[in-house]
Amino acid sequence: MKKDIEIPVAKDVHIAIIREWNDEFLSKDWNAYLINNRTDTIEMTIVVSKGFDQDKKTSTMRHGIGALEPKSFKKIEWIQEDVLALNNEFFVTFFAENKLFEKRFLFPKHTISENNLTKVPVLDMEGVLTKG
Repeated sequence: MKKDIEIPVAKDVHIAIIREWNDEFLSKDWNAYLINNRTDTIEMTIVVSKGFDQDKKTSTMRHGIGALEPKSFKKIEWIQEDVLALNNEFFVTFFAENKLFEKRFLFPKHTISENNLTKVPVLDMEGVLTKG
């Protein structure tokens, strides 16, 4: 019976943390983005995020993203500097291909930093990507 259950693998969907200039506060801030690098639209998208370690945890944040077109992105949230010292976890759930997909992304503590910036697909900016 268990062998008959198909668990779809979510591919080409990413979470990126981007360091960008904030004109309002005249500072560089870290922002989390959801990236759809698929060739189809993802729908009814929900992102749940939290920061944690052994002693501390942040509030759980829930974001209803809705539909995200192919090869596009959407800003999820601003990340406070203090939270970078924690593990940052994002659960992404969405519908595509008439199936429900879920993927967990984990940024281990202290990995969101200027030293770990790489080229981010679709956004065409530098940021930190997880292995997913």
